This record gives sequence, structure tokens and C-alpha cells, in this order.
Amino acid sequence: MKKKLLIIEDEPSVAKQIRWGLMDAPYDITIAGDATQAKPLLASGAFPVATLDLGLPPHPDTPRQGFELLEATTSLAPHTRIIVITGNAEEKNAVKAIALGAADFCAKPIDLKLLRIILARTFKLQSLEAANRELRKQRTQGGSLCGMLGVSPAMTRVFEQIKNASRTDYPVLITGNTGTGKEMVAHAVHQLSHRADQAMVIINCGAIPENLLESELFGHEKGAFTGAVRRQIGKFEQADQGTIFLDEIGELPLPLQVKILRVLQESAIDRLGGKKTVNLNVRIIAATHTNLEDDIKQGRFREDLFYRLNVVPLKIPDLTARREDILLLAFHFLQTESQNLRRKPATFSPAAIDALTTHAWPGNVRELENRIRRALGSTMDKIIIPGDLGLGENAATPPGPKLTTLKKARERAEKDVIRRALILSGNNISQAARLLETSRPTLHDLLKKHAINPN
Repeated sequence: MKKKLLIIEDEPSVAKQIRWGLMDAPYDITIAGDATQAKPLLASGAFPVATLDLGLPPHPDTPRQGFELLEATTSLAPHTRIIVITGNAEEKNAVKAIALGAADFCAKPIDLKLLRIILARTFKLQSLEAANRELRKQRTQGGSLCGMLGVSPAMTRVFEQIKNASRTDYPVLITGNTGTGKEMVAHAVHQLSHRADQAMVIINCGAIPENLLESELFGHEKGAFTGAVRRQIGKFEQADQGTIFLDEIGELPLPLQVKILRVLQESAIDRLGGKKTVNLNVRIIAATHTNLEDDIKQGRFREDLFYRLNVVPLKIPDLTARREDILLLAFHFLQTESQNLRRKPATFSPAAIDALTTHAWPGNVRELENRIRRALGSTMDKIIIPGDLGLGENAATPPGPKLTTLKKARERAEKDVIRRALILSGNNISQAARLLETSRPTLHDLLKKHAINPN
């Protein structure tokens, strides 16, 4: 199927030259002679790429009408990539057009061989952007589970493990570094289980003083200790028939570990100061960011409790182990937070996308979300740049006088397209080459040329 290309050109001879020069190319060409004809065509969304002569009626001798149409394209056809056609001596206009969102430019008189190359690259860029938009839609289609997002193989496995765990009442032990989403995983296990209609009670074992923790967990009777003026029902009883989530279980003092072990073994508790055993039906989910096996060796965690809890282990990967999900999550957080702030939608600059996908993410998903909030809290611009995210310098400032040659602009565009292909393919060279419609050896040469590390 031919790709639809819109040529916006008021000079019939030039339009005819372009049509003739692309006769054997895979394009279905439509020509618009002015902005009035072009606007409804652009608004139709049928054209992934369009060329735009800046000198259009009623001001054919100035770029005024062309710039106005280029700016209008942002709302008329936000997904259409524009290639600006400009005079050889009009470098300032070309630079301004790039700053306004043009994908590339081609000087008059038109070199048809060069135009073919620019068109091919621009169509590939638009195709990758379309794939990226499709990837973002995964959050409402196949790439989500109980509010968690992920299309990476690592998260696909986690989603399957969560579904399997939810079909049982066995204890679950969730492990993973800080910020990976262990609490969300616990919620998912509960929501998918037959206990979903019952309470899920959460307690952070490291956030409550040790002298209060036993009373919080198991409750107490009136007069059990100084200040116990009434009976208090503990977290375990509150979770009866439902689920209790013990976050940071590794912080639990050893004496209380013994009592948790008893709950697992006997499904019963004793309130502080109580004389009657309380039988319970509660599912236990625990989580930790520490290595409990190391804690066992150092005498900080009971081995028998570990084995009782670790019936269904769920290991949550770091964000760096699921890089295919970084942009999916970033765009989701950007859209969600923009809606919460009631501000117009924003997007990421190419440099910001590079920064997002190459950052080490020591704080994992939590850090990613906080950096998006940081960006929205520090700028009202529509384009989020690396500096807004705290991930580097203002590398995505609209091009200024330093952009002086076609070669530099195209090398930057080529590098950007290659990186996007690697992102979308999960750094799979074969898949990236197919996205770029090139061979593996050629892609390897380009990676070397631009010093891009596919890993």
C-alpha cells in the first residue's frame, strides 16, 4: 500500500516536478495549492507526512502564510510530520521552521534525490512515533493489570505470576528494590482473589515503634498496659476474611516474628492481656526490599518464618530490567498528572526521551513518577526537556543559530530515529532493523557511526 503524501505548493510547475520525480516512489500524492485547500486535508489525519512551501498565497513572496499554517498544524494534524521547502538563501526561515515543529527541510531548487532521502526518513520517523502512541495505549488494553503497566517480558511474567497467586490462599512473599511497586503487586493479588470484597489491611513493619507494634498487629484488652483504657482490635482481626499486607517484613523484631509464625501455623492470635484465643481466616502477603536469606545468616530473621512466608515468591524487577516499559510509564504519568493539575497535555522532547530511556533509575518507578511531577511543577511549557526532569542540561532547546547545515540536522534526526527504534524493539537489533526497513549490517554500521550502545 502506498503511503499518503501531501504536497502543499502554490507553484504548479514545482508541484508537477515533485510529482514527476516521485512517480516510481511508494507514495500516493495529493497536491494543495494554498492554505485553504491544505487545512481540511491536514485535519483529515490521512497524511502521515506533508511538504510545505513557506511562500503561499496571499503572501507568496514571504514565509508568513507558511509559518501560520505550520503553527496551525500542531492542532490540525498533530501527528503529521512536515518537511519545509525553503529557498537556498533562507537559512533563518529553515531554522525557525524546525523550531516550530517541522521534521526537516529541503532547499530550492529541489534536489529530487535528496528529497527522496528526506521523505523516507520522515516516514520512518512518523511510523515509529505512531508505534510509540500505540504503545501508550497499552495501558488501557493489554499492558496493564490492576493499575500496573508493563509490556516488557519481565512484567508480563510478573502479571502471570500474580494471576496464579491470586487463585490460592497461600502466603505470598514479594521482593524487590525500593520503588518497584511491591504494594501495587499486593493490591493486585488481593483484588484478583476471592477475598476482593473483603478488607485489605496494610501495615508497615518498619514505620511503627517496636513497643507499639505488637498491639497494632494483634490488639489489646482494656488494662493490658498503662494507657489501655479500652479494647483495641488489631490489624490481623481487622483483616479477618480478607488480606493483611505486611510491608517491610524484614524490619519485624524477632519476638514478633515468632507470633507471626504462629498465625501462619494455627490461624489464631492472642490479644495483649487477653485470655481467649481468636481464630482468624486471613491471607498474609509480605514484602521486603532486603535479602531475607542474608538476614537469616546474620540472625536477624527466622528461617522457619521465611519458609512459611515464601510459599509463593514474587520478585519484582527493577525498572532497568524492563526498559520497554519506561516510556509507557512516563507517558502515563505525564498524562495522569497533567489531568490532575488541569493543565494542557504536555509531551517529551526527543532529548528527554533519550534521557528517560538511558537513565539508571535507582529509585525505579517511584523515581520516574516523581521526576514527571518535578517537571510539571517546574515548567508550564508543552515540551518537557531533560532539564525539567533533572536528567541533564537543556538539551532540547529549539534549534538556534548553531544549526547551520543540513548535514547536522539530518545526522541528529537519524540518531533520534535509531534510538526510537531500539526503544520500541527492546534493543533487539533484528526487530529495530525491520522497523527502520534496513539490514542488520547497515544498522550495526549506523550504531557505530553514532556511537549508540544498543545495550
